[in-house]
Amino acid sequence: MKLKNILIVVKDIEKSKKFYHDLFGLNTILDNDGNMILTEGLVLQEEKYWKEFLGKDIVPENNSSELYFEETDLESFVQKLETLYPYIKYVNRLMTHSWGQKVVRFYDLDGNLIEVGTPM
Repeated sequence: MKLKNILIVVKDIEKSKKFYHDLFGLNTILDNDGNMILTEGLVLQEEKYWKEFLGKDIVPENNSSELYFEETDLESFVQKLETLYPYIKYVNRLMTHSWGQKVVRFYDLDGNLIEVGTPM
C-alpha cells in the first residue's frame, strides 16, 4: 500500500488553485467539479462538498497538520509570498532553527497550515 494524495478543504477552489500554482508551481492534473488533483499529490476539495460528506463544520487554523515544502532559496520565496499575498497570516515569519534550517510558517487562504523550509 502507498499514500496517494493529501486532501485539504478550501472555500474557493479556483482561488486556491491559483495560490498553489503561484507559490509552489503546482498544476492541475484532474478537475472534477469541486475536487481537484494537483501535481505533487495535493487534492483541493471544496468546503461545501466536504461538509456534505462529513456532516460536520470545517475548523480552519486547527493546527493539527501542515503541508511541508522545501525551497533552497527561502528568502526569494518569502519575497514572492509577501508580494503576491501581502495579507497572508503568518504563524512565524522567516526564522532559523538551532540546527540551521530556515523556515517560514503561514496559513493558506483557508487556514491550512503550510511550512516552507530549506532542505535538511
